[in-house]
Amino acid sequence: MLTVGVRRFGSSGLVLPDIGSHPALCNLFATTYNKLYTIIMATQDGSEEVIMETEAKPKETEPLGEDAEKSEAETTSHTDAGNATTQDSSISNGDDADDKQERVDLKIIWNKNKYDLKIPVDSTGAKLKEKIHSLTGLPPAMQKVMYKGLLPEDKTLREIKITNGAKIMVVGSTINDVLAVNTPKEVIQQEVKAEENKKEPLCRQKQHRKVLDKGKPDDIMPAIKGAKERLPTVPLSGMYNKSGGKVRLTFKLEQDQLWIGTKERTEKVPMGSIKNVVSEPIEGQEDYHMMAFQLGPTEASQYWVYWVPAQFVDAIKDTVLGKWQYF
Repeated sequence: MLTVGVRRFGSSGLVLPDIGSHPALCNLFATTYNKLYTIIMATQDGSEEVIMETEAKPKETEPLGEDAEKSEAETTSHTDAGNATTQDSSISNGDDADDKQERVDLKIIWNKNKYDLKIPVDSTGAKLKEKIHSLTGLPPAMQKVMYKGLLPEDKTLREIKITNGAKIMVVGSTINDVLAVNTPKEVIQQEVKAEENKKEPLCRQKQHRKVLDKGKPDDIMPAIKGAKERLPTVPLSGMYNKSGGKVRLTFKLEQDQLWIGTKERTEKVPMGSIKNVVSEPIEGQEDYHMMAFQLGPTEASQYWVYWVPAQFVDAIKDTVLGKWQYF
């Protein structure tokens, strides 16, 4: 058993074991003492150099408390901003549906004025009238819209085969213009209709029989009973007038005129001057009509046309008079 005493060294007050002459202990003691002495002396001199060299450099500490919350808020803010940017790029402005629709550029011509209009090709004739109203101030009910005949309201522009650059003719008067007319057309129509009701059928009257008895013209256009068609792009020909001569009707929509052509001459009649259009099926040949254009206030001013194909009767009336006449 090894007994070791203790001994006090120097003024430092360090107490160390008294190891005597043991070689192993002497070496261990010398090494340990030197290290302790160095540390003690450095401490007494006020230097922290030795201690810092013996310590590993600490890691950067994570922010705590309010600093941690602030850092987290900034991170969240940047994340939200990135998400907002991504989200905004996918939000529609509400006009994408209209912008993606196929459109056509039209030239609207009314009262010698021209308007440019761009409208979806799947819009109906009624929708086109609303657009024309916004351009011209002419109410839809007062409009006659022409494109190869009277434009139907229930069909789309695509179905009618309207293409880019098409010219759309608009005929009609404002309400003020209609009220300013001294003899409204509806009054004349009512008077004519009342007069007709008092008489026998037109086709039995002597003045008409002499033309009808000539029989149906050989070159008359084919007729379809009970059908309604738009006006053809060519003149209606092969018909008779009151004197039994051949007559043809040409509808000049761009000029708002009806051209009544005979062998001798062609009369260019403004459609606005035609007060009324009356017609009646021909007995025994109901697929054809006899028709009169009221060019003046009296019965004598009627221009009669015989053997008009039945399928064009309504289109002729609408083209010449227009639906706006009843307002």
